[in-house]
Amino acid sequence: MNNRVILVDENDLAIGEMDKLEVHQKGLLHRAFSTFIFNDGGQLLLQRRAKEKYHSANLWTNTCCSHPRPKEGTLEAAKRRLKEEMGIETNLEKKFDFIYRAQLDNHLIEYEFDHVYIGQYNYPPYLNPEEASDYKWMDMEELKAEIMLYPKEYTEWLKFAVHSF
Repeated sequence: MNNRVILVDENDLAIGEMDKLEVHQKGLLHRAFSTFIFNDGGQLLLQRRAKEKYHSANLWTNTCCSHPRPKEGTLEAAKRRLKEEMGIETNLEKKFDFIYRAQLDNHLIEYEFDHVYIGQYNYPPYLNPEEASDYKWMDMEELKAEIMLYPKEYTEWLKFAVHSF
């Protein structure tokens, strides 16, 4: 398993590589992606992160999120991880980028240049239990309202990203 992530500047220019856990301990800016899969009814496919995840465990989040490997493009990585985590293969389209910084559990800091991709899919996912423990489809307006009412149930990056939809 490759645990190296790509360190970037605020323009997403690669400036190095480092172990993923060390990056989160030091709060260094690194490249990431978030994938949002919608069905024909416009509902977003959410996943509940597995209880064993080293941060943000058991929280609801977007369909898939991770980090590209060194020398791997974000679109390629997004497609790879979508299949690995959710068993989904579909076309993805770049939607937007954003940078966010958030204090996480376990004394970790998430500081990411996040590339957001969207796609279409209408079937139940096939969850990888090491990554996700549950899933649900949700309307975006309902999700935004739920995040306002129950912010501790959702990942930090999802809270940032939903406002751009």
